[in-house]
Amino acid sequence: MTRQHQIYKCEICGNIVEVLHSGAGQLVCCGQAMKLIEEKDKDEGKEKHLPVMEILPADDCKVSDGVKIKIGEIPHPMEENHHIEWVEIKTNDNKTGKKFLNPGDVPEINFHTRAKILEIRVYCNIHGLWKLLIA
Repeated sequence: MTRQHQIYKCEICGNIVEVLHSGAGQLVCCGQAMKLIEEKDKDEGKEKHLPVMEILPADDCKVSDGVKIKIGEIPHPMEENHHIEWVEIKTNDNKTGKKFLNPGDVPEINFHTRAKILEIRVYCNIHGLWKLLIA
Protein backbone atom coordinates (compact mmCIF):
# COMPACT_ATOMS: atom_id res chain seq x y z
CA MET A 1 0.00 0.00 0.00
CA THR A 2 1.46 3.34 -1.00
CA ARG A 3 0.71 6.63 0.77
CA GLN A 4 0.61 10.13 -0.64
CA HIS A 5 4.00 11.92 -0.63
CA GLN A 6 6.06 8.76 -0.13
CA ILE A 7 9.28 8.67 -2.17
CA TYR A 8 10.43 5.48 -3.94
CA LYS A 9 13.68 4.74 -5.77
CA CYS A 10 14.63 2.09 -8.31
CA GLU A 11 17.86 0.45 -7.15
CA ILE A 12 18.74 -0.51 -10.75
CA CYS A 13 18.31 2.66 -12.84
CA GLY A 14 17.97 5.30 -10.11
CA ASN A 15 14.46 6.51 -11.05
CA ILE A 16 12.80 8.34 -8.16
CA VAL A 17 9.02 8.79 -7.90
CA GLU A 18 6.73 10.56 -5.45
CA VAL A 19 3.29 9.11 -4.79
CA LEU A 20 0.56 11.61 -5.64
CA HIS A 21 -2.40 9.35 -4.81
CA SER A 22 -2.45 6.47 -2.33
CA GLY A 23 -3.01 3.04 -3.83
CA ALA A 24 -2.96 -0.67 -3.16
CA GLY A 25 -0.51 -1.58 -5.92
CA GLN A 26 3.25 -2.02 -5.76
CA LEU A 27 5.58 0.36 -7.59
CA VAL A 28 7.82 -1.52 -10.02
CA CYS A 29 10.71 -0.33 -12.20
CA CYS A 30 13.25 -2.35 -14.23
CA GLY A 31 11.30 -5.51 -13.37
CA GLN A 32 11.59 -5.23 -9.59
CA ALA A 33 9.82 -3.51 -6.70
CA MET A 34 10.98 0.04 -6.02
CA LYS A 35 12.44 0.77 -2.57
CA LEU A 36 10.59 3.10 -0.20
CA ILE A 37 12.93 5.85 0.99
CA GLU A 38 12.33 6.27 4.72
CA GLU A 39 12.34 9.81 6.12
CA LYS A 40 15.05 10.46 8.71
CA ASP A 41 14.70 13.10 11.40
CA LYS A 42 18.08 12.98 13.20
CA ASP A 43 21.48 13.89 11.73
CA GLU A 44 24.08 11.15 11.52
CA GLY A 45 27.79 11.39 10.73
CA LYS A 46 29.67 14.54 9.80
CA GLU A 47 27.35 15.76 7.04
CA LYS A 48 24.36 17.70 8.28
CA HIS A 49 21.07 17.17 6.47
CA LEU A 50 18.38 18.55 8.74
CA PRO A 51 17.12 21.88 7.41
CA VAL A 52 17.43 25.11 9.36
CA MET A 53 14.68 27.69 8.77
CA GLU A 54 15.01 31.48 9.05
CA ILE A 55 12.12 33.91 8.61
CA LEU A 56 12.88 36.37 5.80
CA PRO A 57 12.80 40.08 6.68
CA ALA A 58 9.48 41.89 6.32
CA ASP A 59 8.73 43.71 3.08
CA ASP A 60 7.35 47.27 2.81
CA CYS A 61 4.02 46.04 4.22
CA LYS A 62 5.81 44.88 7.41
CA VAL A 63 4.77 41.29 6.75
CA SER A 64 7.32 38.55 6.22
CA ASP A 65 6.63 36.78 2.96
CA GLY A 66 8.70 33.69 3.41
CA VAL A 67 11.61 31.74 4.77
CA LYS A 68 15.18 30.84 3.96
CA ILE A 69 15.95 27.16 4.34
CA LYS A 70 19.58 26.19 4.85
CA ILE A 71 20.62 22.56 4.64
CA GLY A 72 22.45 21.70 7.84
CA GLU A 73 23.88 23.88 10.59
CA ILE A 74 27.17 23.31 8.76
CA PRO A 75 26.45 23.73 5.02
CA HIS A 76 25.91 20.42 3.25
CA PRO A 77 28.41 19.53 0.47
CA MET A 78 27.22 20.39 -3.03
CA GLU A 79 29.65 18.30 -5.07
CA GLU A 80 28.88 16.39 -8.27
CA ASN A 81 28.85 13.04 -6.41
CA HIS A 82 27.25 14.25 -3.16
CA HIS A 83 24.65 17.01 -3.02
CA ILE A 84 21.14 18.03 -2.04
CA GLU A 85 18.82 17.43 -4.99
CA TRP A 86 15.67 19.16 -3.72
CA VAL A 87 13.97 20.91 -0.82
CA GLU A 88 10.21 20.76 -0.19
CA ILE A 89 7.89 22.61 2.17
CA LYS A 90 4.34 21.75 3.26
CA THR A 91 2.13 24.51 4.64
CA ASN A 92 -0.94 24.74 6.87
CA ASP A 93 -3.08 25.68 3.85
CA ASN A 94 -2.40 22.20 2.37
CA LYS A 95 0.07 23.41 -0.26
CA THR A 96 3.55 22.19 -1.09
CA GLY A 97 6.49 23.85 -2.74
CA LYS A 98 9.56 22.09 -4.10
CA LYS A 99 12.76 23.59 -5.47
CA PHE A 100 15.65 21.72 -7.05
CA LEU A 101 19.36 22.34 -6.50
CA ASN A 102 22.41 21.47 -8.60
CA PRO A 103 25.98 20.57 -7.69
CA GLY A 104 27.89 23.79 -7.01
CA ASP A 105 24.81 25.66 -5.73
CA VAL A 106 24.74 27.07 -2.21
CA PRO A 107 22.70 24.61 -0.07
CA GLU A 108 19.94 27.08 0.78
CA ILE A 109 16.66 28.14 -0.79
CA ASN A 110 14.09 30.89 -0.22
CA PHE A 111 10.39 30.05 -0.28
CA HIS A 112 7.92 32.90 -0.46
CA THR A 113 4.73 32.11 1.41
CA ARG A 114 2.71 33.77 4.12
CA ALA A 115 1.26 30.42 5.19
CA LYS A 116 2.71 28.62 8.21
CA ILE A 117 5.25 25.98 7.23
CA LEU A 118 4.51 22.67 8.94
CA GLU A 119 7.16 20.42 7.42
CA ILE A 120 10.39 20.60 5.43
CA ARG A 121 11.85 17.67 3.50
CA VAL A 122 15.32 17.50 1.94
CA TYR A 123 16.68 14.84 -0.41
CA CYS A 124 20.42 14.03 -0.49
CA ASN A 125 21.54 11.92 -3.46
CA ILE A 126 23.73 9.79 -1.14
CA HIS A 127 22.01 9.78 2.27
CA GLY A 128 18.34 9.90 1.29
CA LEU A 129 15.34 11.76 2.64
CA TRP A 130 15.33 14.03 5.69
CA LYS A 131 12.32 15.62 7.35
CA LEU A 132 11.88 18.42 9.87
CA LEU A 133 8.48 18.99 11.51
CA ILE A 134 7.87 22.58 12.59
CA ALA A 135 6.06 23.00 15.91
